[in-house]
Amino acid sequence: MTTKLNLDPAVVAQARELAALAGKPVVQLARTHTTTSVERAVLRLAGLHGADSDGMPWVNRLADAVRDQTGLEHGVALPVWDAMLAGGYPDLRTLAVDASAGLVKFRLPEGQEADQARAAADRSVKTGIARIDAQRAERDRMLATTSNPPMPWIYLIVATGDIYEDIPQAQAAAREGADIIAVIRSTGQSLLDYVPEGATREGYAGTYATQENFRLMRAALDDTSAELGRYVRLTNYASGLCMPEIATLAGLERLDMMLNDCMYGIIFRDINPVRTFIDQRFSRQVHARAGIIINTGEDNYLTTADAVDAAHTVVVSQLLNEYFGREAGLADSQLGLGHAFEINPELPDSFLLELAHAQLIRELFPDAPLKYMPPTKHMTGNIFDGYLLDAFFNLAGCMTGQSILLIGMMTEGIHTPFLSDRDLALENVRYVRRAAGRLGGSFRPEPDGLVARRARQVLAESVDLLRRIGSQGLLTAIAAGTFGVTRRPADGGRGLDGVVRRAEGYYNPASQILEAAQ
Repeated sequence: MTTKLNLDPAVVAQARELAALAGKPVVQLARTHTTTSVERAVLRLAGLHGADSDGMPWVNRLADAVRDQTGLEHGVALPVWDAMLAGGYPDLRTLAVDASAGLVKFRLPEGQEADQARAAADRSVKTGIARIDAQRAERDRMLATTSNPPMPWIYLIVATGDIYEDIPQAQAAAREGADIIAVIRSTGQSLLDYVPEGATREGYAGTYATQENFRLMRAALDDTSAELGRYVRLTNYASGLCMPEIATLAGLERLDMMLNDCMYGIIFRDINPVRTFIDQRFSRQVHARAGIIINTGEDNYLTTADAVDAAHTVVVSQLLNEYFGREAGLADSQLGLGHAFEINPELPDSFLLELAHAQLIRELFPDAPLKYMPPTKHMTGNIFDGYLLDAFFNLAGCMTGQSILLIGMMTEGIHTPFLSDRDLALENVRYVRRAAGRLGGSFRPEPDGLVARRARQVLAESVDLLRRIGSQGLLTAIAAGTFGVTRRPADGGRGLDGVVRRAEGYYNPASQILEAAQ
């Protein structure tokens, strides 16, 4: 991509070097620890699903039984498949039922018995990985037989709480021009330490992320893709206490994108930082294998911090997300780094400042499918102002070559906007794309004008902040409120009790397979 901002390549390279310096200790932390959700994801890849009469998934029951008897320091695989072989169990579900009733004695096998347990676990997990591979191949087949819509892709949220209401709304949105359907999760699901089972109809301000809901929506959008001759992508959220499991379910059911940010859950859901970084590495390894594009959550920082003063924290987080994503095996084409149109519209030159930020991010990450978020913080009850502000957002997206536009609604404050509002939002973005879609090719900011100077200022501030983070440590920086002005100490937050240091001899067949492919 031809630069328009006269960025100094040496400064850009330094920023990436500093991001790697800050990220490496966190990667080492993830390599030497596991979590309860990572271990449950192994069981899901091996085919364990379903729940008991109380709605608690069998993966939770089985992992808890193993942890109570042997701990998870060596992983869940060795004790589970050793018990399978020793007890002659036909499948994991039968074992889980007996284990939850206290009828199974788990141990850490040694010698030949350990070798046999490893081989059995490896075969079972490879079945799940093969299904993920097959789903990725099916996506490629569908893209070849339908078509891949040109960027920017139009991203629209549908989430009534009832999956059977979501489906017709999603199909209608696709027919009106949406390229990506996002089914946001029910409020608070990220704080649940289990994944609900089955199709759900009772979500609040969103629909529960479950394997069956994923399957139902994917099948419906496949039908609509065939009808339209255009592949319609599906996204959900891999974050919170069950991030690795939801990532696994997304791969198994062929979702195309997942919200998966290295710090969002820490800052905005008070998930323990250590738990989050361990879980996100495994999740991204699954996403890399599945060909899923991740969407990161830097836009959220600007809902709690000023969009001008904190612009550099967005860039810093993007550079960290890029480092963590690449380290986990994601290609640049899978890095849907996020940012947002959140500058106060009353500020003089607000649109020029926004162009500077958006163009800077486009040039820093030329091969990433950037996800651009619409105005929310400064939306008011004046729907006419809101509609105009959304049009400016769409214009900025077209001018700076953004890849994914989450279109804004004039009734932004409503969790589930009226269908008519979605239709108007689609009309808005269609008009801007039609009228100004090629404006970016003629957009050339003055070399030393406001746009270029502002972009270079934000980059310089990002380098300074990365240098400070490298000297103090990323976990310390998060505890100090560096991102989103929210303080999250490494020894606080939800889910810390699910973090386990790996012992010598730790065995995770899923991690071995996923890392071998990198």
